[in-house]
Amino acid sequence: MRIYVGNLNYSVTSEELRAMFEPFGTVEWAEVQTKMRTGRSRGFGLVDMPDDDQARSAIDALDGKDIDGRALSVNESRPRRSVRDLYAGGWSASARR
Repeated sequence: MRIYVGNLNYSVTSEELRAMFEPFGTVEWAEVQTKMRTGRSRGFGLVDMPDDDQARSAIDALDGKDIDGRALSVNESRPRRSVRDLYAGGWSASARR
């Protein structure tokens, strides 16, 4: 299961993010998302845990937990939306013709 972790302190590293989840089970991958141009944290990260039960335990334990003065927002990650998704069912250039 891919897990979204929001409201991270900008000083949290990918290694620290992994360490937050390891007490709950196997972590395949953990990464704090960064801005391409500056390399600075975007304030959120993603974690992959192969066992759904372990992932749900981690979500239940860490959602709302205060880490470095910030209450984490932890939940199952939703698929990334594209610009096309934003306009699905709405106005499009081809509809004007």
